[in-house]
Amino acid sequence: MAANAANDDVLNPANTPVTVLGLGLMGTALATAFLKAGHPTTVWNRTASKTGPLTAQGATPAGTPAEAITASPLVLVCLTTYDDVTELLHPHTTALAGRTLVNLTNGTPVQARKLATWAEEHGIAYVDGGIMAVPQMIATEAAYVLYSGVQEAYETHRPTLAALGGTRWTGTDPGLASLYDLSLLTGMYGMVMGMAQSFALIRSADIPARDFAPLLTDWLNAMTNGLVPGTAEAIDSGNHLTDVSTLAVNQAAFPNLLNTFTDQGVRPELFAPMSQLLDRAIAEGHAHDGLSRLVDLLAAEAPSKS
Repeated sequence: MAANAANDDVLNPANTPVTVLGLGLMGTALATAFLKAGHPTTVWNRTASKTGPLTAQGATPAGTPAEAITASPLVLVCLTTYDDVTELLHPHTTALAGRTLVNLTNGTPVQARKLATWAEEHGIAYVDGGIMAVPQMIATEAAYVLYSGVQEAYETHRPTLAALGGTRWTGTDPGLASLYDLSLLTGMYGMVMGMAQSFALIRSADIPARDFAPLLTDWLNAMTNGLVPGTAEAIDSGNHLTDVSTLAVNQAAFPNLLNTFTDQGVRPELFAPMSQLLDRAIAEGHAHDGLSRLVDLLAAEAPSKS
């Protein structure tokens, strides 16, 4: 495990210096939050002009990545891809050694673990993160960030990281923050797909979306509040039997959706795979189970951590 800071002084969470590498919309929001929280903030971006608005707020612009890195014991990177991160950081192992690197770039668990291995080999305390917010939400009560990796480094800098929003530790496996992040996004995109299909269907009758939106909001809230915890309990207990809405009932009703899409001139492609999964569930003998059983049907034989 790497030393957590590159200085001999005890870090004061109230004024810990921070470096932010990458000043896109999110990176700029992160740096702004640190500045507003009173942290001396050094910023670097490949396009130097993007440092201007932050410099006006009190940030220190760095001319090179190495200059930015050596300015702070806590270095955050927020770029577009992990390839961008490795291209940027790999030449600067000497500067990063002994510091905490928090990577808030969206990626996969495999990518996070690979970068964590590289960091450990070079004496860098690596923490991976998943931002559960859009830039406008940063530093508000609605925002939080998932973290995983070197726990000592996370705990040391958690008070500083709290400037961005809530801090949620997921574990020492550096891939866990990304896994949680992508799992939550999966739920969001599933909701978006259902919402898109729903609006497309109601619009086929020339009903304004804004008139339908309150009904859809209330329905989704009611379903989510009960369905999510109930499904979780069934998954963890392994008891998928239900007398509420069995897979057999859902399979029988699902053609009504697909047929109505066709009748109303709406493409069914977002929903068609669900019909195939229901058919498979029944064929494998799960007619009396609830929808939670579909989670088992989606599982691969042995998920890999490498």
